[in-house]
Amino acid sequence: MHKVKISYKENYDIDRHSILNLYKANDWSSANKPQQLYNALMNSHFLVSAWDKSKLAGLGNAISDNFLVVYYPHLLVLPEYQKQGVGRQIMKILTSRYQGFHQHILLADKQAIEFYKRCGFERAGETEPMWVYTEED
Repeated sequence: MHKVKISYKENYDIDRHSILNLYKANDWSSANKPQQLYNALMNSHFLVSAWDKSKLAGLGNAISDNFLVVYYPHLLVLPEYQKQGVGRQIMKILTSRYQGFHQHILLADKQAIEFYKRCGFERAGETEPMWVYTEED
């Protein structure tokens, strides 16, 4: 694993193929709904991407009311770029954009829990995550 120069972009200029590659590499079920996934990302309130030259190395998005609450539904980094600070930098860009908001919300499971704790997130009191989820994984 060699250290690479990653550049970060705050725009929506990401092709569908690169997005699908990233989601498949991370075994995310939304890769099974490529058009909906693309539309969801393109309609996010804010989208940040990480690039190794022309290769999409990671991305994160936010959904927000633009005043009080922001939700971070997706943060993915290609496996070969993980543990190199890419995800942490994406999270830093996202949270900086919404600095001062009343609530920053996300769902985390498995190894992502420790990552988000290192980014400053904590368990939300006695809340329980709840959802209606249509996939089986």
